[in-house]
Amino acid sequence: MHAARGTDFDVLVVGSCNTDLISYVSRLPKPGETIHGTKFSIGFGGKGANQCVMSSRLGAKTAIVAMVGDDSFGNDTIKNFKNNNVDVGFVGKSSEASTGAAPIAVDDQGQNSIIIVAGANNLLSESHVTDAFASINSCKVLLCQLEIPPATTLTALKLAKRRGVLTVLNPAPAVENLDEEFFRNCDIFCPNETEAELLTSLPVTNVEEAKRASLALLDKGCSKVIITLGVQGSVLTLRDTRTPVHIPVKQVKALDSTGAGDCFIGSLAYYLSSYPDLRLEEIIRRASVIASISVCAAGTQTSFPWKSDISHDEGLFKH
Repeated sequence: MHAARGTDFDVLVVGSCNTDLISYVSRLPKPGETIHGTKFSIGFGGKGANQCVMSSRLGAKTAIVAMVGDDSFGNDTIKNFKNNNVDVGFVGKSSEASTGAAPIAVDDQGQNSIIIVAGANNLLSESHVTDAFASINSCKVLLCQLEIPPATTLTALKLAKRRGVLTVLNPAPAVENLDEEFFRNCDIFCPNETEAELLTSLPVTNVEEAKRASLALLDKGCSKVIITLGVQGSVLTLRDTRTPVHIPVKQVKALDSTGAGDCFIGSLAYYLSSYPDLRLEEIIRRASVIASISVCAAGTQTSFPWKSDISHDEGLFKH
């Protein structure tokens, strides 16, 4: 990893890079079943990479701390970051493991199933994070997920908190009994309904259930919780008020939901860094609109809009 010292970033992501291997099918297969697909494509993925690219496409100055394999997928991943204006100074290469891969199946309704093979993501260490923070002058938002070793993610959150950086944790993929230090060291905790359900042992299938789950997550130590609910929008709850607020989402006809959550999180980070005076409810509304744009196109990063492609009729870039 080689990066210039003293750099300033809007959004710093510590997370995963994967190559998506996407099969389009009429329906998702049952266990033990073989079905025919209609189309296949290869794309760039990994929650860290996706969220970083989305923030950058909206105009945030971004960098990612990540690890790829010394292989063609890794080389292509780095090239893709550069094409999306993401700083790659903290992306390492390893010959000990291949670049992460994610076989994905997408059905006619836009629903998906995903298998993640972590590969080189598992080699991203605490020292990589420490070295990156030593080279950075400042950043406004740190964005983390759970697709790399937990100790590495927690180190990043702690280092950022000490420096007064706004920390956002997307606890995906969710794990039961997540160490409470993760909750205490993030400013915004943002799971989807499935992750919230696993973390709280409460059902989360609708807005009212999400409100109850958000209060349970606050009790674990975080200060702000955003539970995303797909077509049902989001629920925001703050420790100061403990009054959950439902933020509905614009309804669209979905073509492919793959990456929609990452699109939302990346957009959220952009707005947090670029519009710090906006109310959080409005930031969530705007991020939701951008995520709704992404589900109308196929693929993961291929569905993410650039700022120049977004209609200004929505008022998404007004202060």
